Amino acid sequence: MWLFYVVALLGFYFLLRWYREKQILTNLTEKYVFITGCDSGFGNLLAKQLDVKGLRVLAGCLSQQGAEKLKEATSERLQTILLDVNNTESVNKAMEWVKAQVGDKGLWGLVNNAGISTPTAPNEWLTKEDFKKIIDINLLGLIDVTIHMLPLLRQAKGRVVNVASIMGRLSFFGGGYCPSKYGVESFSDSLRIEVSNFGVKVCVIEPGYFRTAITNDKNLHNNFRSVWERLPKEIKQVYGVSYYEKMLKGVNEMQANCSPNLSLVTNCMEHALTAVHPRFRYSPGWDAKLFYLPLSYMPTYVSDLVFLKTYPKPEQAI
Repeated sequence: MWLFYVVALLGFYFLLRWYREKQILTNLTEKYVFITGCDSGFGNLLAKQLDVKGLRVLAGCLSQQGAEKLKEATSERLQTILLDVNNTESVNKAMEWVKAQVGDKGLWGLVNNAGISTPTAPNEWLTKEDFKKIIDINLLGLIDVTIHMLPLLRQAKGRVVNVASIMGRLSFFGGGYCPSKYGVESFSDSLRIEVSNFGVKVCVIEPGYFRTAITNDKNLHNNFRSVWERLPKEIKQVYGVSYYEKMLKGVNEMQANCSPNLSLVTNCMEHALTAVHPRFRYSPGWDAKLFYLPLSYMPTYVSDLVFLKTYPKPEQAI
């Protein structure tokens, strides 16, 4: 009998959640959304997707070419600006531009999407500057943009959507990417509490593996090659050439398992911006939902055992 009540309670919970999440805001055509990293990948697709929905998209692009291509593919509503999130002067200029665009309406949505994944390699192969390069963009750049835009977001009682990663819950490769995404999770949690008193909501997107520039096999191969070539001879001897070669092979296998359906991620971003009751966290991708997310709740020795099976063994391992 108790099992019946448990099933009924769960059914009622999921039905209620489905009903709440189905409710979408009105007057979307009057809302402004600023997105970083719109040259390609999730940011580019989201800008186009929201433009079709009628929202007023303000797109930050790193390159002029990226901005022009996006303008060509969208309506006259969408506006672009060149933005380097690693440059506070550029961020401040973007804030002033957004302020002029939105006027008295304020900024409804900020999507912190810009990010990089390289240099990455075993931690011992890297330098402080390698870590800094990623953290400056993925974490400190995200924080800088958010702080600059907060007054406009308070004005509209809007939304902050921060793109983290399932690697913000589990860290099984070296370099600054995983620490930067752990930082995004932490910053988002503290920010969510602070700005809730102003009617501003903070959502985190934690994608699994998707086929973007961040997971591009050519970029990752070039990354590993350049890091390996600069290593001291003694470090190369410790790990061995076979370790390096197996890492390159692992990149190919990872790319083959990456989902090409980027809309799984952008649909979550859209829901976070347009739903009456957005989720605090979204984990798009079946690998995130069925593997990485459950694994993140397991004892550490379990996740270590799982990931160690995928790692090559160094030549001088015990």
